Amino acid sequence: MSGSDKPQIYLLTPPGFDLPTFRDQLAAVLDAHEVACLRLSMATRDEIRLSRAADALREATHARDVAIVIESHLALARDLGLDGVHLVDGARSVRKARGALGKDAIVGTYCHASRHDGMIAAEAGANYVAFGPVGRSALGDGTLAERDLFTWWSEMIELPVVAEGNLDTSLAANLAPVTDFIAIGEEIWRQDDPAKALAGIVRAFG
Repeated sequence: MSGSDKPQIYLLTPPGFDLPTFRDQLAAVLDAHEVACLRLSMATRDEIRLSRAADALREATHARDVAIVIESHLALARDLGLDGVHLVDGARSVRKARGALGKDAIVGTYCHASRHDGMIAAEAGANYVAFGPVGRSALGDGTLAERDLFTWWSEMIELPVVAEGNLDTSLAANLAPVTDFIAIGEEIWRQDDPAKALAGIVRAFG
């Protein structure tokens, strides 16, 4: 990606939500903004709840030509007609996911701040790698995915890269020239008007 290109928006769901309310919020955001992909990223392990959410959100995304992936659940991705899966264990499960879902599915993976994991995931057949968190949080061990990592990746590796985790407008502006996708989730869903909140982040891209 050249430095003049703006990153695309990659939306993450909140870890928990009221489905009818969130579906309406999501529809408003998708109608107001060009979004590349939605990740169903719920904290629950209840497959019935996950399936209901996936069905409803798949309808909303596919009606607007937006891809939808689910975090970690290979079987649900396949059985519910989703576009793919987002893994959270670096390169470890990429080959398994590719084998389970086929060559046309989206297989992406989160590699924390590890360039090495990202390169192995790329070699294993991932469609993208995500690095993060890019912003500070009380969670985790304090390790951040710094701008230098994205700069190196965008110059050396062709595979698309996603920046995620505790973003704000200044981080979005700083990372926009060196990342293909900016992942946004709780940063907008906890606001009264998520579509307006996302507009502020998109403006920061320049």
